[in-house]
Amino acid sequence: MAPSRSGFNTSYIIGISFISALGGYLFGFDFAVIAGALPFLRPAFQLDAWWEGFLTGSLALGCIVGCLLAGNLADRYGRRPGLMLAAAIFAVSSIGMALAEGFSIFVTMRFAAGIGVGMASILSPLYIAEISPAQVRGRNVAINQLTIVIGILVTNIVNYMLAGSGPEAWRWMFGLGAVPSVLFFIGVIWLPESPRWLVKAGREAKAKAVLEKIGAEEFVSTTMRDIGRSFEGLTKQSYRDVFQKAVRPAVLVGITLAVFQQLCGINVVFNYTSTIFESVGADLDRQLFETIAIGLVNLVFTIVAMWQVDKLGRRPLMLYGSIGLSVVYLVLAYLLQNQAAAGLVSIFVLIAIALYATSLAPVTWVIISEIFPNKIRGLASSVAIVSLWAAYFVLVFTFPILAETLGTYGPFYLYAIICFLGFLFVKFKVKETKGQTLEELEHNLVRH
Repeated sequence: MAPSRSGFNTSYIIGISFISALGGYLFGFDFAVIAGALPFLRPAFQLDAWWEGFLTGSLALGCIVGCLLAGNLADRYGRRPGLMLAAAIFAVSSIGMALAEGFSIFVTMRFAAGIGVGMASILSPLYIAEISPAQVRGRNVAINQLTIVIGILVTNIVNYMLAGSGPEAWRWMFGLGAVPSVLFFIGVIWLPESPRWLVKAGREAKAKAVLEKIGAEEFVSTTMRDIGRSFEGLTKQSYRDVFQKAVRPAVLVGITLAVFQQLCGINVVFNYTSTIFESVGADLDRQLFETIAIGLVNLVFTIVAMWQVDKLGRRPLMLYGSIGLSVVYLVLAYLLQNQAAAGLVSIFVLIAIALYATSLAPVTWVIISEIFPNKIRGLASSVAIVSLWAAYFVLVFTFPILAETLGTYGPFYLYAIICFLGFLFVKFKVKETKGQTLEELEHNLVRH
């Protein structure tokens, strides 16, 4: 199919972006399934607060391993083989969790699922950023966040429907993850390799052929020239190169934003919905219904973010999201502390989700996929996202313990403070990246 009048083959770009972003769907599945399954897993495995936190967080420990694997795999063998491996791991681990007969086997399989999630969390947005023209890169990378939230919503609906099938319902909840895993694997077979990786591997003709499917001749020649320049003097890269002086500011911004996206606290709302609403007297049916409401709001406002990320820019969205969450958390903590009605708590939970979905959720992934130089993008992305998953583990592991010690409301006062500090960091340290090619961003980084 030839490029359109705009100079780009829009349908082709969106098509391959959506296929790559199916990794995000599986990310959303493994992320959300625990919220519906925990009420069944607690009695099945006799979980106390510590083990509940560890079981929930074991996904993040696997994610860290997956990120470390993906960075090297992506730079050595390409983005596409890594995505295929992630899909295979998803499928096997989903079946493994469904069939697990004991706590140790279940946690091992959830850890394995995390390896797949970690690989996809790097490779899907990285791949999309590298095949997208600068004008639509923010929107296209945000497709990955869209598929994450679709995965969360669909999983929450399925969990709600399965909840009445008895104490073994959790097995079906996890086992059904094998279906989208297989579809993702089949889809990746059809994807072209990243043109930037192909140039790095010395396969310029193949890279040019991929770019010709994406855009017109001027786009192809300009992009090939810019990519070639960015790899001049390329030597084998190691994690030591990620922290060299020239790129250290970008790496520190990437790591800080990744950690902030997790420690802002919103994933407590996603993973421990049942705990939060149980604390104000909601029954199991209401708890699981709230997960669906959260998923719907998350989806709607993620679409809003996709519409605005290349118009308003990355920085304004991050600023309003972080300060907005700080205020909403203070109100939510007060409501939980004073045993407010579940309906009122629900309103502020959903406002928090809407703020997050239009700001920190998609924009963090967009910025991480943009700000690192071509030479070390795979390794640098893995460092930032390892930091993200480490922060996620800390968050979900500590919440049941803090909630048991301080009350369910207590941690939300802490998250409000973290969000305010995040607002200050974005205001003073994060620069706008919209509308610039990856090579222009790299040039500006080195220059400054």
